[in-house]
Amino acid sequence: MYLGIDFGTSGARACVIADGGEIDAFERVDFGPVEDYEAAGVWQEALFSVITAIPRGSRRRIKALALDATSGTVLACDEAANPMHPPLMYHDTRASAEAAAIARAGGADSPAASPSSGLAKMLWLKRHLGLERARLYLNQADWLTALLSDRVGLSDYHNALKMGFDVETLEWPPWVEYLADVDYLPQVLAPGSPIARIARPRASDLGLSPDCLVRAGTTDSIAAFIAAGVSEPGEAVTSLGSTLVLKLLSARRVESAEYGVYSHWYGDLWLAGGASNAGGRVLRQHFADSEIEALSQKIDPETDSGLDYYPLPAPGERFPYNDPHLPPRLTPRPPERHRFLHGLLEGLARIEALGYQRLRDLGASPLTAVASSGGGAGNPVYTRIRARLLKVPVSTARQQEAAYGAACLARDGTDLFPRLEHV
Repeated sequence: MYLGIDFGTSGARACVIADGGEIDAFERVDFGPVEDYEAAGVWQEALFSVITAIPRGSRRRIKALALDATSGTVLACDEAANPMHPPLMYHDTRASAEAAAIARAGGADSPAASPSSGLAKMLWLKRHLGLERARLYLNQADWLTALLSDRVGLSDYHNALKMGFDVETLEWPPWVEYLADVDYLPQVLAPGSPIARIARPRASDLGLSPDCLVRAGTTDSIAAFIAAGVSEPGEAVTSLGSTLVLKLLSARRVESAEYGVYSHWYGDLWLAGGASNAGGRVLRQHFADSEIEALSQKIDPETDSGLDYYPLPAPGERFPYNDPHLPPRLTPRPPERHRFLHGLLEGLARIEALGYQRLRDLGASPLTAVASSGGGAGNPVYTRIRARLLKVPVSTARQQEAAYGAACLARDGTDLFPRLEHV
């Protein structure tokens, strides 16, 4: 058996799979919104709780595990992985001055040149808090993995990308070493690399085999992409949650800080992505979930609604347009509720199509197929509208849980990404 653990913003999920990919067990622990000062303790408790929730027979058969978590959440730690300050969360943008310094040193298109990047948070912690005892700066997945392996100071190159790691040379660039000090930077491994057998005290406490191998992890969005089973250039995964998140496999690397676009190394390919502020959140401002389902049955997905909406939940967009003041466009509003919903669904599908065209314009591989995950993937009318506007086949992702993708990483290791023998 192989264990994948996914840490989101409000809970942890654990998925155990067999060699053939069959799900043996799935558990979750919800912790909801937490205050920053208590986050690390809540995460540790949730990690141990979600593992011990797995049936004992399955736990004892787990051969390897891997973990994913939110990208850009950073902890300042001592050499024993004890947090010296509350974590700076993935959406924290206080490090604007640090981001400007990163842009000057590494270029404006660097994935680290953002106030929410891991490197910007690291520099903010170092410069503003004077943490003399903090010797390591770890991503959330790095820290949680260290709790299980007792190997501190390791990361994977998916999580390390926003810390400035160069995935083409597989080194920390000199400008990152200058800004951050190499002594504080984690050692970077390929996702899925073997780290160590689980620490013996942890194995005993959690009911895991002492031979269970802990592997280097990945980010939550990439784990969800792995779960979808997409593998060829031009194939993509759209997450239809509160926001629209697009991930496209590309033969070329594309970067654009202006549009929040960056690429992860994915074996011999690149995983290019962008995220719009539009999505399910705007639908829930106007409809209950049950109403969306009922009204969708009155919509002809092959017919244009005649409504030109840009459905944002509030002013501001980041991708495929970059305009912090872009207003929502939700007029004219027809009296029939199903026609209004039709216009909203079409508007979201147009934004998705524009997003993939933006990636293409930046140099990514042209779109050939889309797998869907998230709540919107279950609406067949919305799926047909999207297929009409995207002009490619649209399907539901094979698996939609990031924990499943992490379990595949635990099973396959670096074999999941071709041509990594040199890493």
